[in-house]
Amino acid sequence: MKLLTSTALLALMMTPAFVAPAAAEGWKDDYQVVKFGILSGENEQDRLERNEPLRSYLEETLGVKVEFFTAGNYDGVVQAMAADQIEFASFGSSSYAAVYNATNGGVIPFLTSQKLNGNTGYRSIVVTRCDSGIKSLADAKGKVHAFADPDSTSGYAVPYFNFIEKEGFKPEEYFSAVPFSGSHEAGVQGVVNGTFNTASTYQNNDEDGVYQRMENKGMIDEGVVCKIWESPEITSGPWTARASLPEEMIADFAEAMKAFPTARPEDYKVYSSFDPEDPNPDNGYVEVDHERYQWIVDMREWLRQQRRGG
Repeated sequence: MKLLTSTALLALMMTPAFVAPAAAEGWKDDYQVVKFGILSGENEQDRLERNEPLRSYLEETLGVKVEFFTAGNYDGVVQAMAADQIEFASFGSSSYAAVYNATNGGVIPFLTSQKLNGNTGYRSIVVTRCDSGIKSLADAKGKVHAFADPDSTSGYAVPYFNFIEKEGFKPEEYFSAVPFSGSHEAGVQGVVNGTFNTASTYQNNDEDGVYQRMENKGMIDEGVVCKIWESPEITSGPWTARASLPEEMIADFAEAMKAFPTARPEDYKVYSSFDPEDPNPDNGYVEVDHERYQWIVDMREWLRQQRRGG
């Protein structure tokens, strides 16, 4: 079957009242089990609990068995997609660039999340203990700084790039150590515990981010963690499909995802970590294509050259 291009998919999904053709049932004969990958941005239990309403909804809507795929780090999901072990995955921008390179462009980004005010981005931030005496990156010089994961956009790629290109220092030389915590929550928890002096993570706004959600869940005390730096806005990562999948299968999955917030509003709230006090919560999905993320692919290449040069 001819592979579906991002442009063709976008045009298809934007067709008013799109209904998959009768032939779309054909893909279910070959894909009776559909697997989607989720990244390790939070602890395993919370990750599975938050995604279970979406899994159940997709299984009922698509009429096939739907299963999670999880891994201990981002690269595990990237490699699973590259090895054709999963059909779909929700990637961050940098991990999307990683899977794009790992598959030689054999993936299709098709949706990204949108906020109530229409924004489709977030920011990398650096956090520390509020009582650490560290108020800026200048104060953090010579301290231990934790990045989240080598394939994390906000937890590594964007802060590393900005530290060198915008702030004027190389992390390996500026900090006393730059370990990877393994996940955003682990980095924040390490700051709270004193394992790290600072850590890179992300937030959507000052009311909604990794450490704010950890406060809401009772994982850390409120007021212990403070932000000392933030990046320019980052485009939210995309839901991504293997390009080798049938066109109708990708379109059906995309339509189901787009309908999820209105078809199952309470389940969507669980999946999106809805906070009733957040003035700008997630509000659904908009279509994207690869061009939206080309700059991230370019940034990853810059990072690769930096590592080679080092």
